[in-house]
Amino acid sequence: MDSNNQTVHDVDAACLAAWPLPQPQAEGDKELRGHVLVLGGSREMPGAIILAATAALRAGAGKLTIATGASVAQLVALAMPEARVIGLTENDTDGFHLDALDSLDPLADKVDAVLIGPGMRDAPCTARLVHALLPRLNEAGVGLVLDACAMDVMLHMPHDWPEGKPMRFARPVIMTPHCGEMAHLTGLEKECIVGQPDAPALQAARDWNAVIALKGARTVIATPDGTLWQHEGAGNIGLAISGSGDVLAGVIAGLLARGAPPEQAACWGVALHARAGDRLAERLGTLGYLAREISMEVPALLEQIGHADHIKPSADHRNIRPVPGDEQLGA
Repeated sequence: MDSNNQTVHDVDAACLAAWPLPQPQAEGDKELRGHVLVLGGSREMPGAIILAATAALRAGAGKLTIATGASVAQLVALAMPEARVIGLTENDTDGFHLDALDSLDPLADKVDAVLIGPGMRDAPCTARLVHALLPRLNEAGVGLVLDACAMDVMLHMPHDWPEGKPMRFARPVIMTPHCGEMAHLTGLEKECIVGQPDAPALQAARDWNAVIALKGARTVIATPDGTLWQHEGAGNIGLAISGSGDVLAGVIAGLLARGAPPEQAACWGVALHARAGDRLAERLGTLGYLAREISMEVPALLEQIGHADHIKPSADHRNIRPVPGDEQLGA
């Protein structure tokens, strides 16, 4: 990558106004709005999957299925009356047994997007499950978002994986790491990623065949073809709270289920999440609002941004401008 020639596309009001999300027809039903499956949760963190699942519906998805541990499935079902909830067999480390595939496999032909990761705890076990699900999801053409420990699929290979072969997805997926998680996945120093996130995000997107939403005060979204977006001023410090990332992943999954391409779902998701934080800060104060409140702002934001006729779109909705000089990754 020649960092001197790299360009960045601002995810701002003009970009969003010129890049409208897919809209269901007025006479459409819930199936046409998209069916999302959220897989995650654990005994200690059942709330994470509730946050993510709620956000997927707030982003406009029409139908929701949740797959979580049998020990918390009833709790989750009571908290999410809008969802079908499937209880999966757990092991002693809060991971799911591979017999979960028997319950999940039939869903591949019924859902439009899958989010895996919120509230999951056993990274190696989760990686085995993701590896086992990938061929079926690819076959069905289902959109996939990986969050939290599900991203460790990059580090934990199946026992029959060819030695020395790096992990690369057959179809692009969306991954939502913060800088610490990106450091864990790549072996780079966290401080280097915080200071210059563009190059690591672009390199990972190309190497892994993934849309990378690398979260931070300046969030960058990179695609396998080398396109880079940025969203600056990501809401406010109030968004740095437990559960906030689960909400973002849920919003992205909901948009993906509605038919948005992965890069659009990621860009819009980041923007909606940040703007929701701004609204809450104005009303409640910068510190102290809760992650569960973020997704409540999303429906009105979707309506207002989608009908922002007063905003003049740029000639190119990607609003291109040069990236601040980043050194080439590994140079």
